[in-house]
Amino acid sequence: MEEPVFCRVFESFFSYLKKNVYFCSMITNMDMAAQTAEFLLTVKAVKLNEEHPFTWASGRKSPIYCDNRVTLSYPEIRTFIRQRFSEIVNETWGDVDVIAGVATGGIAQGALVAQELGKPFVYVRSEQKSHGLTNQIEGEIHAGQSVVVIEDLVSTGKSSLIAVKALREKGCIVKGMAAIFTYGLQVAADNFAEQNVDLITLTDYDTLIGVAKEHEYIRPEAMESLAKWRLNPEQWSKDHGE
Repeated sequence: MEEPVFCRVFESFFSYLKKNVYFCSMITNMDMAAQTAEFLLTVKAVKLNEEHPFTWASGRKSPIYCDNRVTLSYPEIRTFIRQRFSEIVNETWGDVDVIAGVATGGIAQGALVAQELGKPFVYVRSEQKSHGLTNQIEGEIHAGQSVVVIEDLVSTGKSSLIAVKALREKGCIVKGMAAIFTYGLQVAADNFAEQNVDLITLTDYDTLIGVAKEHEYIRPEAMESLAKWRLNPEQWSKDHGE
């Protein structure tokens, strides 16, 4: 039987990366990862354009832009994400006391997961409010309770891990984090390892690029440029007009 096109494309892209960078898998199911990637591309939650790069808030140029909040507008995709998250929580971490969302992208996704699992929900800001009760964690949660954190996107991991720090300082037991998408950057793997936080994602950059190539969202000749960005985003940005 002939090997599926996606497998050949992904294997080629992956082998290019493996020669140049340490690869840390955060995905538990490749079929789920491919389906999630296809959904994100279909509704343009993720956009790819290496010829006319996007400018991130940091000022860096990038061939990819991700806004997973778009998925909330599509009931079928929203349901798929909620159910996959819920399965990951149950199968990986078992019973937990609370689901926490990272503000702002993880709030809606986390609330949906909490509803699916019948668990309390809180969300965590990037910093304490400067007024009112000056809360960083919104909702009721107590020291000693176990928590799984839901995030929509992981880039370097720094903002996601701020939420983990706040929960731990509250005395909570953070079992791990689940996110829709990660760019798969080495700095993120290092940051999560340093903070001893398990991260599982529905899909990642490498899977998405393979699916994008298979379904002709990108040109075959763009693969090398996209792989170079993944290996060294800073240098890629400088080379493309930062």
